[in-house]
Amino acid sequence: MRLGSIEAGGTKFVCAVGDEQFHVLDRTQFPTTTPAETLAKTVAYFKQFEDELDALSIASFGPIEIRSQAPQYGYITNTPKPNWPYTDFLGTLKAALNIPIYWTTDVNGSAYGEYVALPEAQRPRSLVYFTIGTGVGAGELVNGDFLGELGHPEVGHVRLKRHPDDLDFAGICPYHGDCLEGLVAGPTFEARLGKPGVEVPLSDHVWDIMAYYIAQAAVQETLMLRPNKIVFGGGVISEPFMEKIREQFAQLMNGYAEVGALTDYLTMPVVPENGSATVGNFALAKRLLG
Repeated sequence: MRLGSIEAGGTKFVCAVGDEQFHVLDRTQFPTTTPAETLAKTVAYFKQFEDELDALSIASFGPIEIRSQAPQYGYITNTPKPNWPYTDFLGTLKAALNIPIYWTTDVNGSAYGEYVALPEAQRPRSLVYFTIGTGVGAGELVNGDFLGELGHPEVGHVRLKRHPDDLDFAGICPYHGDCLEGLVAGPTFEARLGKPGVEVPLSDHVWDIMAYYIAQAAVQETLMLRPNKIVFGGGVISEPFMEKIREQFAQLMNGYAEVGALTDYLTMPVVPENGSATVGNFALAKRLLG
């Protein structure tokens, strides 16, 4: 059995082929440019494996249309990424590859990857996966199924209480300004400080401000869904930063809801090198085959 994965991010596409144990057999990545160029590269990659590929899963940046009966099912819809609004992503791949294709969000793919990466006896009944990177979002799983009927969750656009030391920052979201994504996505470092996050030491107060916002989002997910685990991935996340998030979470929750040890409840991914979506895609592709 050969399974395909497309992790379609706003910055880069990661395409891979794996086996039924979800081991990567081949992998490539390339920048996300225009839809025509990027999808052509995607199709060309998988055409190399056309005779052996059994199924494929796409985990895409969004918003996307996930309702199978909707006229624009399979489209990236009103994304702020230039050139990509209302791109027929799934249709393009289906026209080129005659195999079953699963279609979901990038964070759903990552959430599923974290779920299946654990031994079956250790899999939580419910899990939330946040990505904090170029964009911000969350996938929510209950009993192995994704939440979202009218559409996928848009946790990156929840509203938050502003940090008192950050009231002058307008945020960068083109739709909402200072929603979660507008306050903590990777590009906010440039907007606030004029330099990328990799150049900002953890001692800079901006990290405390961002931890305050991310912890608020984790508190919201905790109080609304009561998941067994919340996982944080993406380029902004590191273990030292996670400690700041846990500290802020504890202060905000103030002992109200019991979640156990925060080092077990608020975690980094178990799949290394931000590979959760690839593993999740392999598993979702396999699920199509029964």
